[in-house]
Amino acid sequence: MARRFAVADVYPTLDAMAAAKPDVIHVLTPPASHCALALAALDMGCHVFVEKPMAESPEECDRMIAKAREKGLMLSVNHSDLFDPVMVRAMDLVRAGACGEVAAVHFIRSSDYPHYAGGPLPASFRQGSYPFRDLGVHGLYLLDSFLGPVRDLYVRHYESGRDPLLTFDEWRVLAECERGTGYLYLSWNTRPMQSEVLIHGTRGMIRVDRLLQTCEIHRTLPGPKQIGLVINGWQNALRRSAQIPLNLLRFLTGSLKASPGIYQGVQAFHIALNQKTPVPVAPEAGRRVVAWIASASERADREKEARLTAELNRPLRAARILVTGGAGFLGSALVERLQQTGEPIRLLLRRPPRPSTAADPTDRGGHVSILYGSLGEPDIVHRAVEGVEIVYHLGAAMKGSKEEFEQGTIWGTRNVIEACLQHKVSRLVYVSSLSVLDHAGHADSVPVSETSPYEPFPNRRGAYSKTKLEAEHMVLEAMRERGLPAVIIRPGQIFGPGAEHVTPNGVIAIGGQWIVAGNGRRALPLVYRDDVVDALLRAAASDRAIGRIVNVVDPRQITQNEYLRRLKGVKVRHVPVPLLTLVAIGIEVLGAVLKRDVPLTRYRIRSLRPLAPFDLSQAREILGWTPAVGIEQGLQRTFG
Repeated sequence: MARRFAVADVYPTLDAMAAAKPDVIHVLTPPASHCALALAALDMGCHVFVEKPMAESPEECDRMIAKAREKGLMLSVNHSDLFDPVMVRAMDLVRAGACGEVAAVHFIRSSDYPHYAGGPLPASFRQGSYPFRDLGVHGLYLLDSFLGPVRDLYVRHYESGRDPLLTFDEWRVLAECERGTGYLYLSWNTRPMQSEVLIHGTRGMIRVDRLLQTCEIHRTLPGPKQIGLVINGWQNALRRSAQIPLNLLRFLTGSLKASPGIYQGVQAFHIALNQKTPVPVAPEAGRRVVAWIASASERADREKEARLTAELNRPLRAARILVTGGAGFLGSALVERLQQTGEPIRLLLRRPPRPSTAADPTDRGGHVSILYGSLGEPDIVHRAVEGVEIVYHLGAAMKGSKEEFEQGTIWGTRNVIEACLQHKVSRLVYVSSLSVLDHAGHADSVPVSETSPYEPFPNRRGAYSKTKLEAEHMVLEAMRERGLPAVIIRPGQIFGPGAEHVTPNGVIAIGGQWIVAGNGRRALPLVYRDDVVDALLRAAASDRAIGRIVNVVDPRQITQNEYLRRLKGVKVRHVPVPLLTLVAIGIEVLGAVLKRDVPLTRYRIRSLRPLAPFDLSQAREILGWTPAVGIEQGLQRTFG
């Protein structure tokens, strides 16, 4: 950040900054630290500007307010929506009586958070009330501004199950205020994103869209109400058709900032300091909001804490085997085979089944105990590994954001390794991927083996290949340097019933069509799901396999075209590689302009080549593995 803004003086702590004798301190840290840092800054003789919420409790706010008075310094909180230009416009309209007497205000906000990337749980996933504390504060201070102080608050939180770590991702709030009623709708699920405020008055309604930066007024007009509705609709449509393109132009040229209220709020505070006028948001206003949030958050916080504690402490049946990723395509087949032995097994699953769904499909009457949690959570993984002898680590992120891959694949594998070493398991069977190998640079005449070159440019290949490569290296290092008794299995493309609509190597799904890069005559490295399960079981039983990598691919090969001809209901198109490369160049240019990662690049086009042929001597000699089902019978079972 210092390099980006050419700031010369950087301090590791607030105490270290004291020598510079600053005039103003902005506290932009997580809310739990606001009070301590604000008090320290005030003791240094600095005016303090605190990000929302002011603190985590009204008691902390009282200490901050008392210290500012004692020192004769200014203290304010950044209630940024009050300074958003469209909200300022709405307030001016209300003061001018444009909508009559305000009776109710609706605050509608949807959002999302960066996904949990692994490690100790951050506040957003550890604190049950975090979503409400984070966004509800905006709604409450806006209600305070339009309707007067809140007199009573009714808060309900709900759980959709879409993000088990966030937990309470739907909030509904009814506020009885001094001059009317307010309603907050907060959602982490509804799309497209919304950030709107509806102000209902006795003579009209004002609609503010903060994302589009528009402010519309629907007035009560003389004459028949139907005509008035039409006139309002036409007027607002004309305004929007002009305002939205103008706002886009302002945003692209930098004259309109994202979240402009943040900038305006900061400037208003410094203007007040310069002119020695009252601060734009009095600390007492920040305290009122914090007090309501704190009291309304207690129940959600207790529920979340109880869940976290219960999952770590609830009794688990003794088991010799743990499977991660046991609800996935390969994992469910492995679990089913293990259940046939009658031996108790343990599963670590990311989420419980939703209440509306049937019972967990992994538990079919066998001796299965299930622990729910993220592979990225060290405590959950250690709890899952405790007491077992064999760990089949199949869990990994298959799609999603950068953080999801970090959580499921990188942190997940790191946590499994540490837990296996700490609890002294006798065998870790780790399922890697052929995507860790160099596809673009592979020569067709050279057999693929366990010593084939790794992908030299993992950052260019995409998150899945990059994180699987890093995870495999972690397992290899733990085997070599720390004596981890592990086996790495690299299966080919796994197919079987349930995976009919998974694109084979060298094929891209776009807009309901499967695009084949080239003529489709390349051989596919297929392996039937049950045959992979055989290899995993053999890897767990073979002492010769410890410390080894084994590729598991069916020796019988078919081409992409032969596989695709079995499909039903899928449109397949063959596109020359040079044409796809031209498309990738265009997408790369667009990504460079927008400064965004893009899904298709020239290097990924070159890496679409399936690997072949294979040297499978390791699988035969170390595991004694050959396919029991094979490609022909597997295709028959899959496609009929």
